[in-house]
Amino acid sequence: MLTDNYALIYVHIPFCAAKCNYCAFNSKISTAEERESYVDALITEIKSTPYPLPPTYSIYFGGGTPTILTLNQLKKIFAAIQTTFNVEKNSEITIEANPGTVDKNFLRGLREIGFNRLSLGVQSFNDELLKILGRIHNSTTALETVHTAKNFFDNISVDLMYGLPNQTLDDVKVDVETAAALDVQHISIYGLEVEPNTKFFQLNEVGRLNLPTENICADMYEFIIATLPKLGYNRYEVSNFAKVGRESRHNSGYWTGAKYFGFGAGAHSYNGKIRTSNVANVADYVKNIRAGRDVSQVEELVTKSAAMEEFCFLGLRMTAGIDAKIFYERFGENIFDVYGKVIEKNFKLGLLQVDGDKIFLTPRGFEVSNVVLADFLFD
Repeated sequence: MLTDNYALIYVHIPFCAAKCNYCAFNSKISTAEERESYVDALITEIKSTPYPLPPTYSIYFGGGTPTILTLNQLKKIFAAIQTTFNVEKNSEITIEANPGTVDKNFLRGLREIGFNRLSLGVQSFNDELLKILGRIHNSTTALETVHTAKNFFDNISVDLMYGLPNQTLDDVKVDVETAAALDVQHISIYGLEVEPNTKFFQLNEVGRLNLPTENICADMYEFIIATLPKLGYNRYEVSNFAKVGRESRHNSGYWTGAKYFGFGAGAHSYNGKIRTSNVANVADYVKNIRAGRDVSQVEELVTKSAAMEEFCFLGLRMTAGIDAKIFYERFGENIFDVYGKVIEKNFKLGLLQVDGDKIFLTPRGFEVSNVVLADFLFD
């Protein structure tokens, strides 16, 4: 069971082989020299952590595309974490990968380093949609990568997207059924959001992005949440489905308010009281690390009311919902005293269910989750 006495570690690798048309993440195309300088800076930051972290039960390498680094570079970063922090035995250690950046030898190398969970950014098994997204792989590469990875990993997650330009409901059906047939342990499905500073945003501004209508996107979403459980993947969060016992420990930690510590350009940390963020620009990050300067800044002093908001806002994203006992243990207050009117209102609307100490969204509540969650924010 995850407790307040444990922490998550996140490592950000802000490099990609190509910038996808929808991506607004802190990532860039880079040279080998830039990547080597960044790895050196990242290791310095990890080893220079000024305070001891609680024992770690999850490490997550995200990006960008972490597998654009060499195996030796990844090994050095992982070794720095192991020698600096108390990594619990049997920790979940995840690395994100693009199917176009790994082969059999690389996957074997990742497993030998110590990674035991692989998150593959497939997005779709439709070659035309992959081209529209600007992905560097095709469907054949994605399928081959999953099959090869299963020789080395018994915990694999596949990311898919819906609501894409030119995508149809039939396309979504094929993607979902193809992913489930691969018998991976976890599937994440995200609706497209057109973000500023992306190619999709520019195309949408001039009317050249042929997006599905809201009704079609709703049909896609309904198909996804109705079908994956029938195929053996339980929905445990708004966008995430897993086989029993294979829920993402790292993401679940975020949603239940665990402490997390991020390393790398643009990474965020939360020690339970203060939220900080690292400088996002890669060159500035490396320069500051080399000069011995602090790369993080305080983003927010988390008040008790803000922490309670976040506990409810994030916890209700999960199908298990929130626990009144844990709320009391963490904040010393009865959740029904703090949020009684909000809970009663949404219960009467059929959007929330209360079962003893458990409070969770109903299926109808999940459909309008943003509206329900907004009720838990203090004015």
